[in-house]
Amino acid sequence: MTRRFGPAHWLAFLLPLSLLAGVWGAQLIGGLYPCEMCHWQRWPHYAALGIAALAFLVPQPRARRALVALAAVAIAVSGAIGVAHAGVEYGWWHGFTACTSTIDFSGLAPSQRLDAIMKAPLIRCDRPAWTLFGISLAGFNALFSLGGAITILALLRRAR
Repeated sequence: MTRRFGPAHWLAFLLPLSLLAGVWGAQLIGGLYPCEMCHWQRWPHYAALGIAALAFLVPQPRARRALVALAAVAIAVSGAIGVAHAGVEYGWWHGFTACTSTIDFSGLAPSQRLDAIMKAPLIRCDRPAWTLFGISLAGFNALFSLGGAITILALLRRAR
């Protein structure tokens, strides 16, 4: 019996692999350190990568398809987090974490001001570390992840 791995399966595996390789390269080689929301976007890709890898080991086609669909959902979750993060970066809405807060010095004594500065996040979620054509890394993650998830699900549906 020959196992056939279709384009949906390969995309579900290679998309999170390449996106994670890109952000790790940007971090380790390019010096672009991630904020808290950047890390949130990585976790669903780690899950999708593991799920898609597991699907290569499953002999039953229906179970394999279910795992690939689940990987697509995880990729879409990362894309949704990317939309939320990009919205914070572009100022469309306020952030969800302390890494997007600004320091309010009103009513603080000088010693409290220094303490507030020292507790401020090093990498802010509301400032993009890098952009290309006005699109931040979070924006690119949203585009690639949501587009990839839709493509994977469409390929799975077409293969039926």
